[in-house]
This record gives sequence, C-alpha cells and structure tokens, in this order.
Amino acid sequence: MTRLEHINMTVPDIDAALAFLAIVAPDYKVRKDIKPKEGHRWVHIGNNQSYLALQEPHIDAESPNQFHQTYRNYGINHIGLVVSHLDMIEQRLTDEGYRRGIGAPKETHRKRVYFFDQAGFEWELTEYISDHPDEMYLYE
Repeated sequence: MTRLEHINMTVPDIDAALAFLAIVAPDYKVRKDIKPKEGHRWVHIGNNQSYLALQEPHIDAESPNQFHQTYRNYGINHIGLVVSHLDMIEQRLTDEGYRRGIGAPKETHRKRVYFFDQAGFEWELTEYISDHPDEMYLYE
C-alpha cells in the first residue's frame, strides 16, 4: 500500500507555519527542531503516519520571501490533510484571519475547505463522512 510519508517545503517563517499546523493538525508533534551553527533551521512535525519537513530559506537564496502563485507556476499547488472536526477547524482559521483558498463543491461523503497559511501555501482540509473507499473517493 502506498501512502504519503512527507512533504518537504521551504517556508519564510517556521514558527508561523507551526502556529497554522497547531490549528489544522493538532495531533502533529514536533519530532525535531534543528538550527545548525552553519546552516538553516529545519523542523519535522507530524504523527506516526506522516510528517512535514519545514525548512527556512538558505542564506544565499534569492528573494526567499516571494510567494509562489498556486496553479500558475512550478511548486506546490496545495497540501491535502485529512482532519477531524472540520467545522471547528474552519471556524478557528476564520477567527484567526487566515485567507480562504479555492472553493470546494458540496459533496455527499466528504467535506472540504481550502485555506492559505501565512506563507501563502494553500491547504486542502478534508473530513470524510464515509469510511467506504467507493464513497470517500467519489468525485461528484
């Protein structure tokens, strides 16, 4: 069986990314947070099934704080997480001022929302209403 193990992404502010993840993935824990003397900070945060490898821009990177335009140029378009209690997460993200991403249609067997974090990465958050694969992955 194949599953997503991790996504490695450079972010302009690791602490801001961790604050966003505290809302959308409360079961994720920091596995490692390293700042080498001669290097850049990186953090692995996740659970026993998957994790995100976050790293700060390299010192010699050109324009590290420029946002990528999703669906327009190369890079990550969005990151999908399966969550519990989507309505509660959606409300917290809205209350904290996070910007909504693309719209998702109303579906019978799952709920989805898209939000951008402070770095400009778009996240698809999905809560499945069914545990039957034929229903979970039905594209209505």
